[in-house]
Amino acid sequence: MSIHVKNITKTYGEQKALNDVSFEVGSGQVVGFLGPNGAGKSTMMKIITCFVPQTGGTVSVCGFDITEQSLEVRKKVGYLPEHNPLYPEMYVKEYLDFVAGVYKMSGNRKKRISEMVELTGLQVEQKKKIGALSKGYRQRVGLAQAMIHNPEVLILDEPTSGLDPNQLVEIRELIKNIGKEKTVMLSTHIMQEVEAICDRVIIINKGKIVANETTEIIQQKSSGENIVIAEFDKDVSRLDLSCITGVKRVMLVKGNTWKIYSASQEDIRPAIFKFAVDNKLMVLSLQKEEQSLEEVFHQLTRTET
Repeated sequence: MSIHVKNITKTYGEQKALNDVSFEVGSGQVVGFLGPNGAGKSTMMKIITCFVPQTGGTVSVCGFDITEQSLEVRKKVGYLPEHNPLYPEMYVKEYLDFVAGVYKMSGNRKKRISEMVELTGLQVEQKKKIGALSKGYRQRVGLAQAMIHNPEVLILDEPTSGLDPNQLVEIRELIKNIGKEKTVMLSTHIMQEVEAICDRVIIINKGKIVANETTEIIQQKSSGENIVIAEFDKDVSRLDLSCITGVKRVMLVKGNTWKIYSASQEDIRPAIFKFAVDNKLMVLSLQKEEQSLEEVFHQLTRTET
């Protein structure tokens, strides 16, 4: 495993930011690390990248312990923090050369800088000072510095913050492609982003992991039932639909279109087709409705009253 987190706790005075957190992230995975503000996301990322020490537990990155071998860990990790720290008085290429020097990069450094400029779409702005860039382009500079030393693991805290819709598409595609070869762990509040690029989702709430699955499995487990939307060519009674084997409840959408609910482990569609045939009905459309990740996130992290 590229990232192995075991029983991590972190306390600030009497406040416990992380409470016995454990998870693993394998090579070639893009994992979304989600949670409401104050849940412990940024703290966990800072621990993995050796910026903040843990109170208890262990973390290893590419086989190196963050406490005993922090310099080796830093060589393997590229990190974009939530608040992207840059030097506004430096030019884009000058800054990337500076970061490359910090990592003591060997080989053709100029070539690598040019590759990063092209990869992150900084060609038009590369001759400007960082302080003159828009927030979106400063974010691109942050991504470029995180990848300049070709790390095996990327930790990205809100990587698409400040990007316009076109930039969002480009950076999402970039992260997705990077994830084919590297381990990528990213936090975001944009659920569509997670659904578009992440293989797996880890949701943290009040310092504890509340979900750690693929997006599909999380949605199925949280909903507790399957929803099928069926449209028939003729009127159908609620009572008749409710009598279909496996149906828990039904709800009229409009006209002859119904929402049909069943237990999460059951696929009710074959039974609906049989019902239609037996009653000489035509099924005009039949589709499963997935619960959105945003709804699941709300269920798992809502504040109890």
